[in-house]
Amino acid sequence: MTKKIYKVGGLFSGVGGIESGFSLKDKFEIKWASDLDKYSARTYRKNYSHAFIEKDINNLKGSELEEVDVLVGGFPCQAFSVAGYQKGFEDERGEVFFQIIRIINELPSKPKVLLLENVKNIFTHDKKNTFMVIQDALEKTGYCVFSKILNTCEYTSIPQNRERTFIVCFLEDKDAFIDPSKPMSTKFKFAFPPTKLNKTRPIKDFLEKDEVDEKYYYRQDKYNYKELVKSITKKDTFYQWRRVYVRENKSGVCPTLTANMGTGGHNVPLIKDDYGIRKLTPRECFNLQGFPIDFKFPDDVPNSQLYKQAGNSVTVEMIQKVAEVIYESISNSD
Repeated sequence: MTKKIYKVGGLFSGVGGIESGFSLKDKFEIKWASDLDKYSARTYRKNYSHAFIEKDINNLKGSELEEVDVLVGGFPCQAFSVAGYQKGFEDERGEVFFQIIRIINELPSKPKVLLLENVKNIFTHDKKNTFMVIQDALEKTGYCVFSKILNTCEYTSIPQNRERTFIVCFLEDKDAFIDPSKPMSTKFKFAFPPTKLNKTRPIKDFLEKDEVDEKYYYRQDKYNYKELVKSITKKDTFYQWRRVYVRENKSGVCPTLTANMGTGGHNVPLIKDDYGIRKLTPRECFNLQGFPIDFKFPDDVPNSQLYKQAGNSVTVEMIQKVAEVIYESISNSD
């Protein structure tokens, strides 16, 4: 019996971390992705052949998009007006999350599954109002909602401390929230989150094998050089410059890669190698997000943007774990 391949569409796709995680042979097929950022669009198109829509989500029309089984996206975290929300969706058209709800309702048919990713503190954001509104809106749209904070270094082999909230939703009928024995939601409940691995690969596996450009090194002309030399003494260890001092990451994993790494300074993790003290290169940051070694960087995308793209992305291997669980749940329910 031939297994069904499920179609995937992406919102807020960035450089395709979630889509890459769903690129599982004979399981999912990416049909389209979208994002507003022009530099992310360049990197995305350099690496994927499926349709990419470079457009503000406010101008994206679900009725013009191909129907998909799974809709994914790492959307921005925003505060919501609970009072405004209670007046109905039309009063919240400017809120990014509600654009997702609009697109779901505009698609030729609602996706079977949603996978939304966000920062760890979305649960407590705005005195817990934000997540309350998100869950309520998703349930009113017809979905059964599951959510969990997952850390990259606990569930994958990648040594990065990256805690993110994953929201997985299954389209259910009107009785789903009354009858918990529905096969799809029940099966997922017991399979999610995936089993913890708690065994990361060595740091050296993620560093560039060739000699790194001199521009990444901190030499005597840097104002903080003396403090760096005094504090950064070990190889195979990640450090951070915290404006006036150096912090060693004694857990043996990389601190969370952030979107503001492109601004330089204290934001990019530091290491010591055979040639001195340096910051991680953009390639190493992408490696620590689980992108394949042959992931391509366009010539017209500056390093500052590549750092930002890596920091804004998800860990591909983490997405793969979640995608596998989603596949098993929906394939056994169809």
